[in-house]
Amino acid sequence: MTERTVFQSMSHRHVISLAPQDSVWDAACVMTKANCGSVVIIDASGRMVGIVTERDLMTRVLAKALNPQTTKLSEVMTHDPQCVGPDTKVSEAVLIMIERGFRHLPVVTPTSKILGVFSVRDALPREIGAAINLAEFHDQVNDALG
Repeated sequence: MTERTVFQSMSHRHVISLAPQDSVWDAACVMTKANCGSVVIIDASGRMVGIVTERDLMTRVLAKALNPQTTKLSEVMTHDPQCVGPDTKVSEAVLIMIERGFRHLPVVTPTSKILGVFSVRDALPREIGAAINLAEFHDQVNDALG
């Protein structure tokens, strides 16, 4: 059986997006209504400029006691997030997330059209295991090379 791609594995293919000037409150409401863990931030020209996740809301807003109704998404978003193409293997995407410490990856076409957001929740346990094994292998190679 061939390994799934991120596009095949995404549970949410509808892109949830807001503008940089929208509030954190807006993001929390939209994410809650859509039952998703992230929102893509799109500028006036339709270009993705960032992403805000539920973890961002906790660490960048609540933990800093910022007012969600007055704090703009541009103040707390991850600017220019790492993206992957739709044909990226799930284990490769999970490896990127493990190595870089995040749980959401926007999936974009070569022309930068946003297809959705791949979440670590979209990965099967065997693919997560394969990615962990690959990460451990990378660590061993790096240790061997000095």
